[in-house]
Amino acid sequence: MSKLVKSIKEAIQLAGLKDGMTISFHHHLRNGDMVAVMVMDAICELGIKDMNVNISSVFDTHGPFIEYIRDGVITGIETDYMGGVVGRAVSEGIMDKPVTFRTHGGRPSDIIRGASPIDVAFIAAPTADCMGNCTGKIGKSACGSLGYAFADAMYAKKSIVITDNLVEYPLIDYSIAENYIDYVVAVDKIGEPSGIVSGTTKITKDPVGLVIADYAARAIDASGLLKDGFSFQTGAGGASLAAAKYLKDIMMKKNIKGSYGLGGITAYMVDMLNSGCFKALYDVQCFDLDAVRSIRENPNHMEVTAAHYASPTAKSSAVDSLDVVILGATEIDTDFNVNVHTDSNGYIMGGSGGHSDTAAGAKMSMIVAPLSRARLPIVVDKVLCKSTPGSTVDVLVTQRGIAVNPLRADLADRFKDAGLPVYDIHDLKAMAEQLNGTPKKPVLGDKIVANVLYRDGTLLDTIKNVPVK
Repeated sequence: MSKLVKSIKEAIQLAGLKDGMTISFHHHLRNGDMVAVMVMDAICELGIKDMNVNISSVFDTHGPFIEYIRDGVITGIETDYMGGVVGRAVSEGIMDKPVTFRTHGGRPSDIIRGASPIDVAFIAAPTADCMGNCTGKIGKSACGSLGYAFADAMYAKKSIVITDNLVEYPLIDYSIAENYIDYVVAVDKIGEPSGIVSGTTKITKDPVGLVIADYAARAIDASGLLKDGFSFQTGAGGASLAAAKYLKDIMMKKNIKGSYGLGGITAYMVDMLNSGCFKALYDVQCFDLDAVRSIRENPNHMEVTAAHYASPTAKSSAVDSLDVVILGATEIDTDFNVNVHTDSNGYIMGGSGGHSDTAAGAKMSMIVAPLSRARLPIVVDKVLCKSTPGSTVDVLVTQRGIAVNPLRADLADRFKDAGLPVYDIHDLKAMAEQLNGTPKKPVLGDKIVANVLYRDGTLLDTIKNVPVK
């Protein structure tokens, strides 16, 4: 027996895909992904329209989605993140139906509980066998963890694996098992592995970023949370990675043995694992090729599903035991609400990802950001989009000082005792405006182009259109 079929078109036809259905993709190949566009091309050629696309993240490589939208092939998008290319078109009102933004934990939660049903899931698999056992750890397009694809494969009505490395059955050390897969398609290439490295994945050399990183690491040290059993997540931004390096130095100096590092994993987290700072890494996606190599070779570097990572409706998830998370922000307001969905002009250029999941779960959630970007203050009266509610954000670290949420007076006292510069967030806002002036708010339209859902599925905010000049 074999589930292998000759082409993507044949698999689509066998799966019974019809107008108005929902299809899904995962984003582990990030900006190197070729599968989503390949599948949409086949759908176009088959004359199927009115697709609702549930994709864990939309990157700039998915720019052809814009033409599919114009042609009526794509009429709905559900995602956790959207890059600037497609985001700009959506912000200018290209879609009649608003985009639905979820979090990385909310997406699998909604899929599993039936709030976001999928008709046909397409799984980009760097290696698979003829029955659909598949993994991202090996193959010419190896991307590491397939954490976001598990819910799609397991709960879609039909699941199709697309691979460029078909191996003899049975595949050893598979991630997703054959009993969830209906069809397998072998193609020449599913993606460009170098595209996995999208965004900043190197430590900043900018003096401002290094000051922020130093303050962040010192604040973690002063928090009372940095002790044996410590758990930690950081992003792939330059200042965040520098903070991880400084934190590693502190942990090594004090001989602190942490429990686990979490999230999208980079080479710097791998280095912390190999240096004994953590017992394990829980990896829902690999941010660089060093992480891909590590998850393939080190049994303490473990693949986890998105539900295990951050689902609010799972019996437990890794974010529930997280001590500290370092996160970024486009802007933060004086109530500590954070925007990571839009830029300062209101254009969509991001998404929550795991931002609000980890902020809700961690004992201390820390935003690291310069006081201003492009002469625009980072602290505002009210964010353009509430991506993460201020009730779950504890600390803002800038190069001029640290603001602590009034709900966490305990942290403010610890930071002051450690000699860190602690300010009221209104004072940081005033500092930035004194240097850069008070920016004008962008003029937005009345059309809702996106609904931003919180991790529990409730509506957190809406994004309005940017009028085309």
